[in-house]
Amino acid sequence: MAHILIIDDDVDILSAAKLFLKRHFSEITIEKKPEKIPFLLNNYCYDLILLDMNFTQDLSSGMEGFHWLDRILDLKPEAKVVLFTAYGDVEMAVKSIKLGAKDFVLKPWNNQKLLDSLHAVLDEPVPKINEIEHELIGESVVLREAMKLMLRVAKTDANILILGENGTGKDLMAKAIHKNSTRSKGPFIRADIASLPETLVESELFGHEKGAFTDAKTTRIGKFEEADRGTLFLDEVGNLSLTTQRKLLNTLQNRTIVKLGQNKETKLDIRLICATNEVISEKVASNEFREDLFYRINTVTIEMPPLRNRKGDIELLASHFLNIYNKKYNRKIAGFSANLKQKMELYAWPGNVRELQHAVERAVILCQNNLLEMADLFGSEREMSSSPKLKSYDLEEVERQLISEVMQRQRGNISEAAKELGLSRAALYRRIEKYGL
Repeated sequence: MAHILIIDDDVDILSAAKLFLKRHFSEITIEKKPEKIPFLLNNYCYDLILLDMNFTQDLSSGMEGFHWLDRILDLKPEAKVVLFTAYGDVEMAVKSIKLGAKDFVLKPWNNQKLLDSLHAVLDEPVPKINEIEHELIGESVVLREAMKLMLRVAKTDANILILGENGTGKDLMAKAIHKNSTRSKGPFIRADIASLPETLVESELFGHEKGAFTDAKTTRIGKFEEADRGTLFLDEVGNLSLTTQRKLLNTLQNRTIVKLGQNKETKLDIRLICATNEVISEKVASNEFREDLFYRINTVTIEMPPLRNRKGDIELLASHFLNIYNKKYNRKIAGFSANLKQKMELYAWPGNVRELQHAVERAVILCQNNLLEMADLFGSEREMSSSPKLKSYDLEEVERQLISEVMQRQRGNISEAAKELGLSRAALYRRIEKYGL
């Protein structure tokens, strides 16, 4: 794989580019000072050079970019140079191609387009960023272990149970399993049990015949039939009633379903993936969840780590979301201030990756400068729960403390507290009762 040199005087650009590209190329070297180009080229070999058009001495004309492009090609006539340029520099970038550059990439860049350009210049096949690369982003040991397990079991038809707090990416893991399975060309159907009224769960899952109940004005197929020859993902499976649990168990045992209002069995060919943020073993112990069903759905268990345990992934994810929302809102925010980076690592992120994503989107909308600052991401009045403030490292005590702090901050508003914590209202109520808050 290729060795790439990136030259840009913006350290945030360098960091973001390296974090992304190191997953696709064997070695990434970054350099802030273009004056070091002669030394680097005389002492090391690079397959491709990413060169910024404008540096601090001349922020808009591109003359420094032209100068360093000439120097590179004088030293290494065979060098493959791709230019980093802002939207307004496109005309200059085209001129640079005439002077010997191979291509140019617009800032803020689109990850897939950046890969397309670099691989095309290197005359290599262009890999597509699949679901696991594009969404389940991270270099932490705990995430890598979860992904390795996913790749081992995806090719089988084993039922899988994904555990993890809200916002950790359980749905993305389910999609990755489907994409890497032998059923990838079939449908991927998701049913969020927590969002369905209990009276409609059976109808949603198994379908119903016309007239099966008062509002059944037409015949409807359920999620199981929709997922035929594909994958059915039952999110928040711990919320199923005991009645529906019994019917689900029969379905998995017999590989058939029976619609409401019908006695005929319909054969079933699906792969089942379930997920929950509950401690489901406790629900089994308290007879709230059937033990026989529990063993049916968790042939293999994959645990999604909370963001606070994914050391090194926070900045990588934040940069990823910054690129997305720069493009969506037509912004050119370069990165995060040093102080903000430090605070992001300390913050507990009770809502996990989902909270980080929403925070970055809000910050991009509100930011009035070139860098995101504390007030942009967290708001001037927001109190952060960071690891140094924890009174205990006992997990239950940490959870109790976080819930207590958020409930106080939201002045007892259950809906707002649940939203901030990344929990459903029902899940928050259970925790409040559990901890006597």
